[in-house]
Amino acid sequence: MSLDNPVLSIITPMFNAGSMLETFMQSLLAQTLTSLEIIIVDDGSTDGSGERADAYAQQHPHVHVIHQVNGGVSRARNAGLAIARGKYVTFPDADDTMSPAMYQTLVEMAERDNLDAVQCNAEWFFKSSQTTKPLIPLDRLTSTGVLSGPDWLNTALQTHRYMHVVWLGIYRRELIKQLNLTFEPGLHHQDIPWTTEFMLNVQRVRYTDQVLYRYYMHDASISNRKRTGQRNVEYQRHYLKIAQMLEEINARYRDSVKIYPAFHYQITREALSVCHTIRREPEESARQAMIADIFATQTHKRMLRNARGAKQWYQLLLWLSRIYRWRKK
Repeated sequence: MSLDNPVLSIITPMFNAGSMLETFMQSLLAQTLTSLEIIIVDDGSTDGSGERADAYAQQHPHVHVIHQVNGGVSRARNAGLAIARGKYVTFPDADDTMSPAMYQTLVEMAERDNLDAVQCNAEWFFKSSQTTKPLIPLDRLTSTGVLSGPDWLNTALQTHRYMHVVWLGIYRRELIKQLNLTFEPGLHHQDIPWTTEFMLNVQRVRYTDQVLYRYYMHDASISNRKRTGQRNVEYQRHYLKIAQMLEEINARYRDSVKIYPAFHYQITREALSVCHTIRREPEESARQAMIADIFATQTHKRMLRNARGAKQWYQLLLWLSRIYRWRKK
């Protein structure tokens, strides 16, 4: 294989990966696809993960490590993209694992049908109970033929199980470069606007229902931390920002591609998650701060503009009436 022109670049941000780094690296080194480069971006780890990653790079010529000051997942992915040479790129998390055939399966599909992106199914692995659950159940969605990006996104969102996560697939690097598409620094769940914008520019994409990726659910992961108080207020601002970004993306592309009802629905859905959080928040001052944020960002109007379907309209009006009632003038 040519190390100069690998078919796939695997870009992984890593911050204090701990013992999972070993499991993750073994699953990458076991890949049956040989034409690949592995780019580990050490995002200021303090637990020795950076040194362990360097040891892998010394043993394996296709493993590269970038060390940078801690700046978050988005900056790390952008740094990896800047040096990637593969025809396709992918972004697995450093505490997950992949089936040995994952990247060969996806690359072969992409090459056979000249695809801009391929996505697969994944499974949640619950550490405490040692059980698994598919991300998208087969009764919701099976493998597709070649679709346009907007058609695929519409199909996927209608399952109500799809997640906008970049680790589900591989993406044509040339297209990312042409679009100048980067990850938003400092934004949690930045995969949502990134995958949305990428898919709205894609001509050819396919999905395979094979479960090729395992996402480890453990209490320490960012998305599963229980937050209260000011930290919760700050975290919910990411969802308000994402709702705004999704609406801006829809507006930017509405003249060039079909903007399906599901794309509007998604905006209101992301914002409604903040409403659910307000109800669960024990601190009254934090609840009031979140309510104030909803009005300050005009999210209440954004949800009304984008709600689709009787069920979502019902939920939205219910939640807005609650929020007006809870709001202290």
